[in-house]
Amino acid sequence: MDSPITGMAAGVPFTALPPVGDSPAPLIVTWHMLDAPRSDAAFAAALPMNGLRAWRVHLGMPMCGARMVNGSMDAGMELVRKDVLMAFLYPFVRQAFEEFPAALASIREQLPVDDGPIGVLGGSLGGAVALRVLAETDTPIFAGAVVNAAIRMRSVVDLFPGDYPYDPGSEKAVDSLDFIPKADAIAAHAPLLVVSGELDHPGMRSDALRLVDALGERSELLSIPDLAHPLADEPGIEPAPQLPQAREVDAGLTAWFRRHLGS
Repeated sequence: MDSPITGMAAGVPFTALPPVGDSPAPLIVTWHMLDAPRSDAAFAAALPMNGLRAWRVHLGMPMCGARMVNGSMDAGMELVRKDVLMAFLYPFVRQAFEEFPAALASIREQLPVDDGPIGVLGGSLGGAVALRVLAETDTPIFAGAVVNAAIRMRSVVDLFPGDYPYDPGSEKAVDSLDFIPKADAIAAHAPLLVVSGELDHPGMRSDALRLVDALGERSELLSIPDLAHPLADEPGIEPAPQLPQAREVDAGLTAWFRRHLGS
């Protein structure tokens, strides 16, 4: 396969994988996890979706990969300690979502992608970004997919120690990132593949099943045996060999997007 292309799109780092066949070709945009793989380059290695006649452009999340502070995730972990929801989870999703329109325009200027609908994919916290794009924008999208996604931000907050001290502001923020009530808007926008590891955190696994039920015929569930939450080994920042469970996820995503590119 051709070597990855790295660059910046309106200030957002990206790793792009060229399509099979002639360009211009359709575009699939992804947002990575904050667990491993936790950078655009590492996510591209874990889920390359080789063989698609589409550009796969993996965007970097805030303070990850090329945007790490002093080359580490320590600054992000300090935000977790300060306030896991309002200093970390919520603003990370908000920033990635708000960066998307300008990043997409920049990608279209830099790479020979066509001007048709795009695909979107997100893993874990990046899944919340993809779901927000599906639920809250009019960007033309031919298909979406999420992997072990942050479908209800309350379930993610519950993974951290202690009882989170919700107040009216944080209640509003966390409810804005609950995508089960937004299922009708998502379903109206594009078909969605929900990939869920059978060993994912129980709350997140339950949310995946609930979202598929709420989406109805516009969604499919792909359950991956023996897959916990991460898709790569630690530290998950640099590209690494594809793990067997990630290979199974990758095959399912490739088949899903190929089907919808064909239609």
